[in-house]
Amino acid sequence: MAIEPSSVSRLTSRRGHGPLESWLRRAMTRLAGATGTPRLDAELLAAHALGMTREDMILRMPELPLPEGLDALLERRLQHEPIAQIIGHRDFWTLTLKVTRDVLCPRPESETLIEAAIDHFDRRGDEKRERREPHRILDLGTGSGALLLATLDLWPDATGLGIDISEAALAVARENAETTGTADRAAFRRGDWVTGITERFDLILCNPPYIRDDAMLPSDVADYEPALALFGGADGLDPYRILSLRVADLLAPGGVALFEIGFDQGESAANLFRGAFLDVDVRRDLSGNARCLVITGP
Repeated sequence: MAIEPSSVSRLTSRRGHGPLESWLRRAMTRLAGATGTPRLDAELLAAHALGMTREDMILRMPELPLPEGLDALLERRLQHEPIAQIIGHRDFWTLTLKVTRDVLCPRPESETLIEAAIDHFDRRGDEKRERREPHRILDLGTGSGALLLATLDLWPDATGLGIDISEAALAVARENAETTGTADRAAFRRGDWVTGITERFDLILCNPPYIRDDAMLPSDVADYEPALALFGGADGLDPYRILSLRVADLLAPGGVALFEIGFDQGESAANLFRGAFLDVDVRRDLSGNARCLVITGP
């Protein structure tokens, strides 16, 4: 049962304030200037220290002791260390994935690519009056494996390949494949984008580094997430320049390539692929920002 943050205050206010509840109130006050989700962050830290889910902790809060080490976890968050790195995991789509400083923390905006993939194959199936699914999936710059593993979980008959230039990131992705039960269908290898790839794929996923090199980032990103996965050149478009020239050679007939983009890159990134004679649509995320290029072959 999922419990929304707004429900937590009502739950705890009816139950009085034991030691854990009192700590949560103090932690929330201290975190108010360091994060936009102080209550949620405090609860996640406490649940992690207790070794239980946040939902279970909330339901059992009056009977729970104050665990050791909570203040140390709080200090880490006050230093802007991402909550996912502190507790070691992050939910993405239907999965819970390991997160370390070697990979980007999976973000809800990236789920826009999964939604776009579902829409593409549902539409293809409607056109042919049959169930249409991807059989081979490629994830370029796989990081934690989030995009590839989410789609493999969605389509259990598919197999996939994740490419990353970082061996440390690939180790995280392989561990996530094991814990999500997709290791027998997911292969990972070190590579520089599409170099050496000769086969064609029904679905190509990519969340490249797209931030301008001179961009000022919040400290929880700049100080804790890998620069290699963040910065994409003077205008943030360098990876798209490389990939726009190769993606058509990798797409199977009826396939789709989905690229995450920055909120202000809808036209600039799309035009690189249009210049390679590809059809491109721009898909927006739930906040209304341009987030995903939907690319089909000529």
